[in-house]
Amino acid sequence: MNKNLIMFARVTFYPTLLYNVFMEKVTQRNWYDRVDEHVLLGALPFRHMSQKLVDEENVRCIISMNESYELEHFTPLPEEWKKMGVEHCQLSTRDIFETPSHDNLIKGVSKMESFTKNGKSVYVHCKAGRTRSATLVGCYLMHKYNWTPQQAIEKIASKRPHIWLRSQQLESLDKYYNEVVLKGGEKPNETLE
Repeated sequence: MNKNLIMFARVTFYPTLLYNVFMEKVTQRNWYDRVDEHVLLGALPFRHMSQKLVDEENVRCIISMNESYELEHFTPLPEEWKKMGVEHCQLSTRDIFETPSHDNLIKGVSKMESFTKNGKSVYVHCKAGRTRSATLVGCYLMHKYNWTPQQAIEKIASKRPHIWLRSQQLESLDKYYNEVVLKGGEKPNETLE
């Protein structure tokens, strides 16, 4: 990827994170929303909300679609999550210009299913819970309910109306649907760490 685009994503991280905090305060947006009985879709899980996610929402797995620099200052570190009884999985995806890789979508859905089948909740996030993480949650919904991409998007939007899926995210959802859902489910070659 072009170095200027990489730098742009990094430079805009803090201003856009501040914008997200502002929008939650002045609009009807929630920091996170429950999409089904086991999956929450949201923005960066700040340290001050981590215990609430564990105690009140039964979160036992955090799936971060963020790059490492986005997690450095505001969210619990993987070791901190572990002390709370939460597994932390990172499927690094560059903000603004990228969509999660097909392999990461497969790995993410597999990880989500391993927790949700045991009645636990999974918190899937990126910076704002609108694009990268919404793409993964869309794949999970298609896989779990045998839905089309449009049905998955409608479900997410009914719970979190401010999602923002552009053409490349829609292409990723279509690819997942055609190559995984319609073919009966593909499993990842490697597990998440």
